[in-house]
Amino acid sequence: MKRFYRKHKKLCICSLIGILFVGTVGSLLHFVYEWSSYQFLVGLIAPVNESTWEHMKLLYFPMLIYFLAEFWFLYRSYPHLLRADLAGVLAGTLLIPILFYTYTGIIGSHNLVLDILTFLISAAIGILIRCRLLLSAGRKRYTFLYFIGVLILGICFLIFTYYPPDIGLFAIP
Repeated sequence: MKRFYRKHKKLCICSLIGILFVGTVGSLLHFVYEWSSYQFLVGLIAPVNESTWEHMKLLYFPMLIYFLAEFWFLYRSYPHLLRADLAGVLAGTLLIPILFYTYTGIIGSHNLVLDILTFLISAAIGILIRCRLLLSAGRKRYTFLYFIGVLILGICFLIFTYYPPDIGLFAIP
Protein backbone atom coordinates (compact mmCIF):
# COMPACT_ATOMS: atom_id res chain seq x y z
CA MET A 1 0.00 0.00 0.00
CA LYS A 2 2.82 2.41 0.87
CA ARG A 3 4.52 1.66 -2.44
CA PHE A 4 1.30 2.35 -4.32
CA TYR A 5 0.80 5.64 -2.47
CA ARG A 6 4.38 6.79 -3.16
CA LYS A 7 4.05 5.93 -6.84
CA HIS A 8 0.62 7.56 -7.24
CA LYS A 9 0.78 10.21 -4.52
CA LYS A 10 -0.27 13.00 -6.87
CA LEU A 11 -3.27 10.98 -8.10
CA CYS A 12 -4.38 10.11 -4.56
CA ILE A 13 -4.17 13.74 -3.43
CA CYS A 14 -5.95 15.01 -6.55
CA SER A 15 -8.70 12.42 -6.09
CA LEU A 16 -9.30 13.39 -2.47
CA ILE A 17 -9.33 17.08 -3.41
CA GLY A 18 -11.70 16.22 -6.27
CA ILE A 19 -14.22 14.56 -3.96
CA LEU A 20 -14.06 17.54 -1.58
CA PHE A 21 -14.32 20.04 -4.46
CA VAL A 22 -17.26 18.33 -6.15
CA GLY A 23 -19.02 17.84 -2.81
CA THR A 24 -18.57 21.47 -1.78
CA VAL A 25 -19.18 23.17 -5.12
CA GLY A 26 -22.09 20.85 -5.94
CA SER A 27 -23.71 21.61 -2.59
CA LEU A 28 -23.33 25.35 -3.12
CA LEU A 29 -24.53 25.05 -6.72
CA HIS A 30 -27.86 23.84 -5.34
CA PHE A 31 -28.61 27.40 -4.20
CA VAL A 32 -26.93 29.48 -6.92
CA TYR A 33 -30.00 29.79 -9.18
CA GLU A 34 -32.04 31.31 -6.36
CA TRP A 35 -29.12 33.50 -5.25
CA SER A 36 -28.82 34.84 -8.80
CA SER A 37 -32.45 36.01 -8.72
CA TYR A 38 -33.35 33.22 -11.17
CA GLN A 39 -31.06 34.32 -14.01
CA PHE A 40 -31.63 32.30 -17.20
CA LEU A 41 -27.93 31.61 -17.88
CA VAL A 42 -27.26 30.53 -14.31
CA GLY A 43 -30.12 28.07 -14.62
CA LEU A 44 -28.30 26.32 -17.43
CA ILE A 45 -25.68 24.99 -14.99
CA ALA A 46 -27.48 25.19 -11.62
CA PRO A 47 -30.64 23.30 -10.70
CA VAL A 48 -33.81 25.29 -11.42
CA ASN A 49 -36.10 22.91 -9.51
CA GLU A 50 -36.01 19.84 -7.28
CA SER A 51 -36.27 17.19 -10.02
CA THR A 52 -33.77 14.35 -10.11
CA TRP A 53 -32.61 15.54 -13.53
CA GLU A 54 -31.72 19.00 -12.23
CA HIS A 55 -29.86 17.46 -9.29
CA MET A 56 -27.62 15.58 -11.70
CA LYS A 57 -26.16 19.00 -12.61
CA LEU A 58 -24.79 19.24 -9.06
CA LEU A 59 -22.24 16.59 -9.96
CA TYR A 60 -21.82 16.99 -13.72
CA PHE A 61 -20.61 20.59 -13.88
CA PRO A 62 -18.36 20.68 -10.77
CA MET A 63 -16.75 17.35 -11.69
CA LEU A 64 -16.19 18.46 -15.28
CA ILE A 65 -14.66 21.74 -14.10
CA TYR A 66 -12.45 19.98 -11.57
CA PHE A 67 -11.19 17.44 -14.09
CA LEU A 68 -10.41 20.18 -16.61
CA ALA A 69 -8.43 22.12 -13.99
CA GLU A 70 -6.69 19.00 -12.72
CA PHE A 71 -5.75 17.88 -16.23
CA TRP A 72 -2.72 20.18 -16.24
CA PHE A 73 -1.29 18.51 -13.12
CA LEU A 74 -1.73 14.88 -14.14
CA TYR A 75 -1.76 14.52 -17.91
CA ARG A 76 2.00 13.86 -18.19
CA SER A 77 1.86 11.04 -15.64
CA TYR A 78 -1.27 9.31 -16.90
CA PRO A 79 -1.69 8.83 -20.65
CA HIS A 80 -5.33 7.73 -20.32
CA LEU A 81 -6.41 10.73 -18.23
CA LEU A 82 -8.94 12.16 -20.68
CA ARG A 83 -10.70 8.81 -21.13
CA ALA A 84 -10.79 8.20 -17.39
CA ASP A 85 -12.04 11.69 -16.57
CA LEU A 86 -14.86 11.49 -19.11
CA ALA A 87 -15.87 8.05 -17.86
CA GLY A 88 -15.84 9.34 -14.27
CA VAL A 89 -18.13 12.26 -15.14
CA LEU A 90 -20.59 9.95 -16.90
CA ALA A 91 -20.53 7.29 -14.19
CA GLY A 92 -20.94 9.73 -11.30
CA THR A 93 -23.70 11.70 -12.99
CA LEU A 94 -25.68 8.64 -14.06
CA LEU A 95 -25.34 7.06 -10.61
CA ILE A 96 -27.44 9.83 -9.06
CA PRO A 97 -30.78 8.70 -10.55
CA ILE A 98 -29.84 5.03 -10.17
CA LEU A 99 -29.13 5.36 -6.45
CA PHE A 100 -32.00 7.80 -5.86
CA TYR A 101 -34.67 5.65 -7.50
CA THR A 102 -33.26 2.51 -5.89
CA TYR A 103 -33.41 3.82 -2.34
CA THR A 104 -36.77 5.60 -2.81
CA GLY A 105 -38.18 2.42 -4.32
CA ILE A 106 -37.04 0.46 -1.28
CA ILE A 107 -38.20 2.85 1.45
CA GLY A 108 -41.12 4.40 -0.44
CA SER A 109 -40.14 8.07 -0.16
CA HIS A 110 -37.13 10.31 -0.35
CA ASN A 111 -35.10 11.53 2.59
CA LEU A 112 -32.85 14.62 2.66
CA VAL A 113 -29.95 12.83 4.37
CA LEU A 114 -30.12 9.98 1.85
CA ASP A 115 -30.37 12.49 -1.01
CA ILE A 116 -27.14 14.14 0.15
CA LEU A 117 -25.46 10.75 0.61
CA THR A 118 -26.58 9.76 -2.89
CA PHE A 119 -24.82 12.83 -4.27
CA LEU A 120 -21.63 12.31 -2.26
CA ILE A 121 -21.47 8.57 -3.00
CA SER A 122 -21.99 9.25 -6.71
CA ALA A 123 -19.16 11.81 -6.70
CA ALA A 124 -16.81 9.46 -4.86
CA ILE A 125 -17.63 6.50 -7.11
CA GLY A 126 -17.21 8.63 -10.25
CA ILE A 127 -13.75 9.68 -9.08
CA LEU A 128 -12.84 6.14 -8.02
CA ILE A 129 -13.91 4.76 -11.41
CA ARG A 130 -11.71 7.37 -13.00
CA CYS A 131 -8.78 6.28 -10.80
CA ARG A 132 -9.35 2.64 -11.70
CA LEU A 133 -9.31 3.46 -15.41
CA LEU A 134 -6.17 5.54 -14.99
CA LEU A 135 -4.36 2.64 -13.42
CA SER A 136 -5.53 0.04 -15.93
CA ALA A 137 -3.08 -0.93 -18.59
CA GLY A 138 -5.66 -0.89 -21.39
CA ARG A 139 -5.40 1.14 -24.55
CA LYS A 140 -7.15 4.47 -25.06
CA ARG A 141 -10.31 2.77 -26.25
CA TYR A 142 -13.67 4.44 -26.04
CA THR A 143 -12.31 7.96 -25.43
CA PHE A 144 -14.35 9.30 -28.32
CA LEU A 145 -17.51 7.55 -27.10
CA TYR A 146 -17.03 8.91 -23.57
CA PHE A 147 -16.50 12.38 -25.03
CA ILE A 148 -19.70 12.09 -27.10
CA GLY A 149 -21.59 10.85 -24.02
CA VAL A 150 -20.41 13.78 -21.87
CA LEU A 151 -21.15 16.23 -24.69
CA ILE A 152 -24.66 14.86 -25.30
CA LEU A 153 -25.41 14.89 -21.57
CA GLY A 154 -24.23 18.51 -21.35
CA ILE A 155 -26.39 19.53 -24.32
CA CYS A 156 -29.35 17.73 -22.75
CA PHE A 157 -28.80 19.69 -19.53
CA LEU A 158 -28.89 22.93 -21.50
CA ILE A 159 -32.04 22.03 -23.45
CA PHE A 160 -34.02 20.10 -20.84
CA THR A 161 -33.54 22.73 -18.15
CA TYR A 162 -36.19 24.90 -19.73
CA TYR A 163 -37.87 22.34 -22.03
CA PRO A 164 -38.08 19.11 -19.99
CA PRO A 165 -39.77 16.02 -21.39
CA ASP A 166 -42.89 14.86 -19.57
CA ILE A 167 -41.36 11.86 -17.77
CA GLY A 168 -40.63 11.06 -14.13
CA LEU A 169 -36.93 11.96 -14.19
CA PHE A 170 -37.91 15.58 -14.83
CA ALA A 171 -40.86 15.69 -12.41
CA ILE A 172 -40.61 17.72 -9.23
CA PRO A 173 -41.19 15.34 -6.29
